[in-house]
Amino acid sequence: MTPLGVIRNECLKCLNIDSYEYNIMKLKKNKRGRAQHGGDKHGHGNKGSKARQNFMRPGYETGNTPFYMKFPREQYYKDHHVKRQYPPLSLTTLQKMIDLNRIDISKPIDLSVLCNTGLYNINPEDKHFGVNLIDEGADNFKAKINVEVQWASEPTIAAIERNGGVITTSFFDVNSLFILINPKKFFQRGEAIPRRMIPPDDAILYYSSAANRGYLADPEKISWERFVLAQKYGYKLPKIEDDPDYDMLVSRKDQRQIFYGLEPGWVVNLKDKVILKPIDPQLKEFYRS
Repeated sequence: MTPLGVIRNECLKCLNIDSYEYNIMKLKKNKRGRAQHGGDKHGHGNKGSKARQNFMRPGYETGNTPFYMKFPREQYYKDHHVKRQYPPLSLTTLQKMIDLNRIDISKPIDLSVLCNTGLYNINPEDKHFGVNLIDEGADNFKAKINVEVQWASEPTIAAIERNGGVITTSFFDVNSLFILINPKKFFQRGEAIPRRMIPPDDAILYYSSAANRGYLADPEKISWERFVLAQKYGYKLPKIEDDPDYDMLVSRKDQRQIFYGLEPGWVVNLKDKVILKPIDPQLKEFYRS
């Protein structure tokens, strides 16, 4: 009988494979060894997670790269934590504040007045930058007011101007917001009222637009946009010049001013009930610039 080793060598010669390569092929294993991850099921075994109902998180593929990480994606929520937020305030809620005498419409309304009602609050630490006056209840809004907000839509502007009112969109930086929403706390510190900063680059166009009633817009262009909006929504624009509340309706803050009637650089002393004004020419020039 022919030995098996001779038969094997003859077969290897036919396949052009020598004995050394055959031994290497024989030593190769198709199954992973018992190394660091050898035989591991990556948390998806039948004795661990399955038996204890410790199920995998959604998207986990037992150690492999998940499919949603293999393809490019559009980052819808990129930088969402640094974007400015404007908590909404409806015209219905604003009318309710007026009807309950929480707001005096004989004076201009700003963020400080709205926060002092106790029905509206913002937190600048949560990236809140003011009021977004929405048009909910625009058909039932009947008050004639001079209101200053930070964001407003076109139907909201039309609802206020239809009643003979005036609306202004104005920007406040974070430091000015903390002062404006709690004036008493700021005045108790005995510090001078700072200047309001100008809007950032991505907001300068909005607050410079007459269509948005921006506080940086040209007053003549705002008068024209008021007329255009009245023609668009089909109402007769009341004449502010003939209104008995003309002084209240045309009252506006300066670009650097935070409070109505209080200039930057003034110090309000609540204990003595006096206002201290700077007399140094350099200080006056600084707070006016």
